[in-house]
Amino acid sequence: MRRDSLFYQLFAQLPRTFFDLLGIDSAEGYRFDAIELKETTFRIDGVFVPPAPSGIVYFCEVQFQRDNTFYERFFAEIFLYLRLKRDTFSDWQAVVIYPDRQTEQTDITPYTPLVKSDRLRRVYLNELPSPEELPLSLALMKLMTLSRAEMPPAARFLVQSTQNQAVEKGEVIIELITRIMLYRFTELKREEVLHMLGLTTEELKRTRFYQEVYAEGRQEGLQAGREEGLQQGLQQGLQQGLQQGEVAVVLRLLRRRFGNVPNKLEERIRQLLPERIEALAEALLDFTDLGEVVSWLERST
Repeated sequence: MRRDSLFYQLFAQLPRTFFDLLGIDSAEGYRFDAIELKETTFRIDGVFVPPAPSGIVYFCEVQFQRDNTFYERFFAEIFLYLRLKRDTFSDWQAVVIYPDRQTEQTDITPYTPLVKSDRLRRVYLNELPSPEELPLSLALMKLMTLSRAEMPPAARFLVQSTQNQAVEKGEVIIELITRIMLYRFTELKREEVLHMLGLTTEELKRTRFYQEVYAEGRQEGLQAGREEGLQQGLQQGLQQGLQQGEVAVVLRLLRRRFGNVPNKLEERIRQLLPERIEALAEALLDFTDLGEVVSWLERST
């Protein structure tokens, strides 16, 4: 999983984070989205769509690798969006998040007027204060730029702050911190990362985030089992319903963590035997992207 995808997951789960970065207080109602401009091959991964046409549309790009044609592409995408979506906004602002100044494109000609204007805001994460000195939302961004030696104590501090302050969407924040650590410490299993953070798998399963997903999936499965039981007998129907409930739990967890699950992948999961569904439910705690789910299925089926 690329680091920029972690940022986009952060923005999708906690849109307020982006506006905290810009120091904007009143930004309610914005929806974070990836916009595909169907007339071309352009796709803008980070667009904050205003709740009304009178609002400002924000374009956000996370750029962690040097690309000497980045501004050519970025501004081309922006201006095409502005032409195609003119009735959905009143003004626009662009933001690029860099790890440091050295990552930025060096030759900005002929885009100097735009790059140097108020239309574009460039953020260099290494110039932000330490995570302990930042609001929690910005500290998550800073965490992604730290060295392997710096990350564990900073991550533990953020987990403890989240727990102690009982912040809104605390379970989501802890899950994001865990995912960031798994991205950096690829050689560790999820349980080892949780231990590094001072957490346990059981603690994660007790969070409202996990329980809501599990309860919803179980309810779907039980309902399916009851309907099936009317036709084939209560016992058989409930047994099938519980199995379908496990599948629903797995799919719902995957959607919550990684977004849309492709139809072909969902069908493969639905065809798993009951014991493989249970194994997948445990294994998915270690996954960091859908590619690992596919690899697990290929090894296990």
